[in-house]
Parts: sequence; structure tokens; C-alpha cells
Amino acid sequence: MFEGMEFANKQMFWLLLLLPLAIVWYFWKYKRQTAELKMSSLKGFKVTNSSLPKFKHILFILRLSALALLIIALARPQSVDVSTKTKTTRGIDIVMAIDVSASMLAKDLSPNRLDALKDVASEFIKGRPNDRIGLVEYAGESYTKTPITSDKAIVLRSLNDIKYNTIIEGGTAIGMGLATAVNRLKDSKAKSKIIILLTDGVNNSGFIDPKIASELAVEYGIKVYTIGLGTNGMALSPVAIDPRTRDFQYARVPVEIDENLLKDIANVTGGNYFRATNNKKLEEIYSEINKLEKTEIEEFKYSNYEEMYRPLVLLALGLLLLEFLLRNTIFRSFV
Repeated sequence: MFEGMEFANKQMFWLLLLLPLAIVWYFWKYKRQTAELKMSSLKGFKVTNSSLPKFKHILFILRLSALALLIIALARPQSVDVSTKTKTTRGIDIVMAIDVSASMLAKDLSPNRLDALKDVASEFIKGRPNDRIGLVEYAGESYTKTPITSDKAIVLRSLNDIKYNTIIEGGTAIGMGLATAVNRLKDSKAKSKIIILLTDGVNNSGFIDPKIASELAVEYGIKVYTIGLGTNGMALSPVAIDPRTRDFQYARVPVEIDENLLKDIANVTGGNYFRATNNKKLEEIYSEINKLEKTEIEEFKYSNYEEMYRPLVLLALGLLLLEFLLRNTIFRSFV
């Protein structure tokens, strides 16, 4: 079967079995109709040599070819043009609230927590082509990096631009980060609204209590997935800035994450809490969230059929006409 072509009546191909039978019948009949005359001498006869009788089998070949074409035409060949149209029936609006405090430069993830997060989050965003996504940064205070948008190029550029800076007040204001993310989603008309809140510390600043922010999320029907980022035990973390080089000095310090708070936020809002202790675990967490929050897509398939039997019928009729003309002109004396 040719690519892009189908046959509506495939059972008609069984008729092709008639062709070898016709060939057998033709040669059997030909041998019976061929007479032989043995003569001791051709003297006295005018003999002319002609190669024309040798080509009279072409009449049978033309008729047999016409029959084959008619059988294929009966099978109704059709060219098929298939087009699909997708429709998103359940859009999801997502805000990723990212902790950008100095501790996110800790090296228990490679190359550090913040860069590891950006790599994984980037792949997550690329895998959500039908959703709108926004970004929120927070440390001791919070602000919107990117409002929710369907333009993934903008979101990815903004994510890539996220880095530790001294402009934002130091500390970890989980309540502020969550409240800002809720504010970005509260007016959303999407059927599903989620926040992915990531932190590597404890709530130690900000003027909004995380529990109040959680209640706001519940009020607006927003589900929150929380992620605690950091290894168990000690991690090589920034502790001070070298006054000469302005670079961070690192030391091994205990990893402290308020897991109880993050679990409470997730439970109250109907989400889940995850702990990412290394790069691989972080990838698995985002993969799990990706599976949990699937956008429902409806696919419509349209097939346009065009009948292709007409050229075959015309060609078969042409062969039969040619066979008729040859039989009654050139080969008239031999059939």
C-alpha cells in the first residue's frame, strides 16, 4: 500500500488470482489452436518471412493489463489527507515561587541549589506548552518576576535571569512569597491553579504569616506544592562576604528546613510536600508534579478522502481500445 493511500474494498484483490488462471488458459488454448503442416519441400511456394505473428501475444498482454487495472479500480484506491486539531479543555495556571536567599548558593546540589533548580524548572516549563506560567522571587521580601503568561520564551528568559542579589532584603519570607504567588493567581479564570513553592530554609522574615497565606490560597481554590531543597545534615554554604574580593566565603553549616510548615501548607491547600536532597531527586519531584497536574487536551482528527479509481478505469479502457484496434488492423490476419 502506498503512503497516504488506502483501499476501501480490499477484498477485491482476491480477483487478482484470476490473472494467473487466465495466463494458463491462454497458452493452453494457443497450443490447441496452433496447427502444424509438415512438407518435404517448399519449392513452388512463395514464402515471405514476417516477424509480426510473434508479437500477437501483445493483444493478450493488453487485455490482461486492462483486467488488472479494473480489479484495482474495484478495490477503490483513495488518497487520504489526515489533519488533526487539538483543543485544550482544561487549562492550568502555574506560579513558581522561588527562594533566592543567599543560602540557595549552597553547594550540596551541583553546581549550587539555585542553578540546579533553574535547570530542572526550565525543563518543566518546556514540558507545559498548553499552560500559563508565572514566576515569583522571594527572600526577606517578594516580588513578581514574570506575570502568568503563555509565552514560554519570556518565562524561560526570566528564569535564566534569576540570581542571588543584594537588592532584595535578606532572609526567608515564605509567607510573603506564597502571598505574592496567590495574588498573581487570584483573578485567574483557569479551571486549575497551582503554586510550586520552593525554599531551603525556615520562615524568619516578612510581615505575612505563611498560615494566613495558605488560607488565602484555599479561598481562591489554589493548590500548593511545596519543595524543601537541601541535603540532610551539613552543606557547604555561604556564610560571609570577603571584603577584598566581594565573593562569598563558604563553610559547612547545618541544613535547616521547616518541613512541618511546608507540609502544613501543602496539606491545607490540597497539594503535596517533597524533599529534594540532590539533583536527581529534584528532577524526580518536578516530573511527579508534571504527572499529577495534566492538562486535558481534546484531539479532533479529520480525514479527507479522494477517490483515485477513475484514472485506472480510463487507462484500462484505453488499453482495451488499443487491443481492439490492433486486433482489427495490424493483427487481423493472424487472429
